[in-house]
Amino acid sequence: MELKGKATRLWSDFHRLDKPQIRAFHLSWFAFFLCFFAWFGIAPLMPIVRDELGLTAQQIGWTIVASVAITVLARLFIGWACDRYGPRLAYSGLLVFCAFPVMGIGLAQSFETFLIARLLIGVIGASFVITQYHTSIMFAPNLVGTANATSAGWGNLGGGVTQFAMPVVFAFFVTILGFSEAVGWRLAMVSAGVVCLLVGIAYFFFTQDAPEGNYRDLRARGKLADAKSTRGTFRLACKDHRVWALAIIYAACFGIELTINNVAALYFADYFGMGLTTAGIAAACFGLMNIFARTLGGMFGDRFGLKWGLKGRVTWLFIALFAEGIALMFFSQMTWLPLAIATLIVFSLFCQMAEGATFAVVPFVNKKALGSISGIVGAGGNVGAVSAGFLFAGAIDWSTALLILGALVTCCSFLAFAVRFSPAMEREAWEDLQGELARSEADDENAPAGMPLPA
Repeated sequence: MELKGKATRLWSDFHRLDKPQIRAFHLSWFAFFLCFFAWFGIAPLMPIVRDELGLTAQQIGWTIVASVAITVLARLFIGWACDRYGPRLAYSGLLVFCAFPVMGIGLAQSFETFLIARLLIGVIGASFVITQYHTSIMFAPNLVGTANATSAGWGNLGGGVTQFAMPVVFAFFVTILGFSEAVGWRLAMVSAGVVCLLVGIAYFFFTQDAPEGNYRDLRARGKLADAKSTRGTFRLACKDHRVWALAIIYAACFGIELTINNVAALYFADYFGMGLTTAGIAAACFGLMNIFARTLGGMFGDRFGLKWGLKGRVTWLFIALFAEGIALMFFSQMTWLPLAIATLIVFSLFCQMAEGATFAVVPFVNKKALGSISGIVGAGGNVGAVSAGFLFAGAIDWSTALLILGALVTCCSFLAFAVRFSPAMEREAWEDLQGELARSEADDENAPAGMPLPA
């Protein structure tokens, strides 16, 4: 059964909080922003934590790996949960559950307890899958890529904002309220956890699963297949080679983004002799592109799709990923700082556009297993980050490691051509679009006219 009532407009209705589709969009990107904020909130406080708990470099490394690795499993599970229970319950449950380890890390008194808390906090990274799932079922094919990319891109900003916001929160507790540093970092994390808890409750009361209502009600009215029909959806997704191709592709863009976020500041400091502050500013050029770059990737995916169908979306994905790989290889060979920053920005642009382009394709692979597919592809990003991290373990020069990564990304771009759609699926996507546009026109005479059948 196909969900009806999907939104065909986003920007013109941006302020229409009376519409469930717009409420879901705003709450999903803000929830994801908060999740990223809490996920990496401890990172800028690590100098204080390291000194208090006496952590070694190796122990710190294990906490970083744990926080990223556990997300792979969490994303696989949460995709199935979205298919079965709906995104509203999945997001509320995830936020409420993860609020406790976010607050609980403040109780850590040793490496072991800190590692366990860091591991559990990593589960919050599964929020990406719910964000993409919720916007996928709320928006029509003409802008589902745009909605997915924007919600994810704005959410990713949380990882950058926390780098300067958490030290401010820490300073508030220490400087203004007079707590010790040992207590200050703990209270800062408790504050982040409390906000997670509150937003989890708000998500339950202010959103709904689909345009026409919640999954439980839709199933009771016969408008949505029974929950038992979700059995086997994960297996169904695993059997589709296109899903694994997209997972590798996402590893080559989002996985690379996570890797660059971890190494960029040190790379500029070591290879260009920059101080920590200026190196951080240079590295920030990469992350801040999320404000618009990922949205552009989704928008171009939608535009290509309107003109050339699903094949057009895949073609754009190849272009973005191929350009990302070439730009990364160029960046790795730069020795003049201004040119290095310029190529970093170009690389970042295509890297994040490739992420948006990926999830402009995902909603069309198999609607019956959308959650499982989103989970597998999303998990691919974290697998990519973990795998790429081994290149920076000290065995080879970092510029060489970046060159190798660029070459691998370029090769991975050709996997886009393994994502093919039958003529029947092309026509189904076009008919879905026409149906949503027609319903929109009936509700609003200013809605856009139907698009021609793509070639």
